[in-house]
Amino acid sequence: MITFMHVYSIFHSGSEELTRLPTGAHALPITCLFPFLYFMVRDFHIAKTEEDIGFYAGFLAASYMVGRGFSSVFWGILADRIGRKPVIAFSILCVVIFNTLFGLSTTYWMAIATRLVLGALNGLLAPIKAYCVEVCQPEHQALGLSIVNTAWALGLIVGPALGGYLSQPAEKYPRIFFKDSVFGRFPYLLPCLSVSVFATIVLIICEWLPETIHKHKVPEMDTRIIKALPSEKGYWEAPRKKKSLLQNRAWISTMLPYCFFSLHDTAYSEILSLWAVSDRKYGGLSFSTEDIGQVLAMAGASLLVYQLIIYRWVHKTLGTVNSARIASAVSILVLATYPFMTYLSGVKLSFALHSAAMMRSALSITVNTGISLLQNNAVCQEQRGTANGIATTAMSFFKSIAPVGAGALFSWAQKRQDVAFLPGDQVVFMVLNLVQLLGLISIFEPFLVLPALPE
Repeated sequence: MITFMHVYSIFHSGSEELTRLPTGAHALPITCLFPFLYFMVRDFHIAKTEEDIGFYAGFLAASYMVGRGFSSVFWGILADRIGRKPVIAFSILCVVIFNTLFGLSTTYWMAIATRLVLGALNGLLAPIKAYCVEVCQPEHQALGLSIVNTAWALGLIVGPALGGYLSQPAEKYPRIFFKDSVFGRFPYLLPCLSVSVFATIVLIICEWLPETIHKHKVPEMDTRIIKALPSEKGYWEAPRKKKSLLQNRAWISTMLPYCFFSLHDTAYSEILSLWAVSDRKYGGLSFSTEDIGQVLAMAGASLLVYQLIIYRWVHKTLGTVNSARIASAVSILVLATYPFMTYLSGVKLSFALHSAAMMRSALSITVNTGISLLQNNAVCQEQRGTANGIATTAMSFFKSIAPVGAGALFSWAQKRQDVAFLPGDQVVFMVLNLVQLLGLISIFEPFLVLPALPE
């Protein structure tokens, strides 16, 4: 006979699966940009020289994060007050509208403005993370956050593929798209429009997303059930004592590594794209948009496999903190191999770059899932949306710095290819590894204070 708790578990498991779609809608407008970012800035004719394209590309990539950084706390607080579902639905609607407008951009400043507004009105990340933790039993929270990251992995597959294969369609597919058509006049509209169509479908599906914030008192019978639970399970499921977030040392200590790794991930994504498509005389690989889109899509596909099959075993074996530490350390070694790929070509280059990109993606998601799990377990439910909003604001600030810094660093590095010590591409990846090292140090004591929960 199926008990009420069995039905409850099945229902919440379905809710957990539904969180994949909004997360995918959040990832696509971010990731689809990178394969054609270099060419889009070039077509705006704002850069005076080819070496300056990376500088302007950095500001364009950063505009989304700047907008999100200013508004994330507001969306987190609103999600705690009115519920997760309304904020999620409104955010997806904004993706539909402003991502399409971004594809219609005719000037550099119009592209900056649409990305800025899109970031400011997209408050999806904070409530989705809180929602995921709330629909999972404590022993399944790591898997739940892993599923959210799996949706991000799907975004890493589909987004770069859309950006790489659907941008400039009149040039790539002249038999289907004519130069005087709307997609010929707006060469980057098609991938953006594809993302908007997907977001529209997700917006409709969100109607079946149940709310997790319920403004009512806990029945006395439920209170007795919690007290009757075994001590460990009752400890996990009983409401935690609410205290100011500024007094919560365990939560505050996770902010530093969260920001460092966010800075690194965004800078890596932009530098990888710029480096791969730039000419070999500047230390790049001379890839096309299809080539770099394929690399990013393969990295996302491997991440999907890793999340569904391997990550749960890694987390169970090593634990939340140790898995993050080991993954961060190994990531430094993987990234150190990138500058030497310029000496390769053909199949050897393809194999080396695809392998390194896939490994790096798996290691990065291991770190980020661990940090997110620590953050959400350090606060009570009534503060979870606000806590994730504050974390998203801090993370967005660092992610807005990352493209600007990475673009400026990349442009500077391209002009120093002939120096004897750390030429161009080598200094770029060395700086990336220094940021990763700072993140690794921040997840050791005394910088990290673990929440009072069993590992």
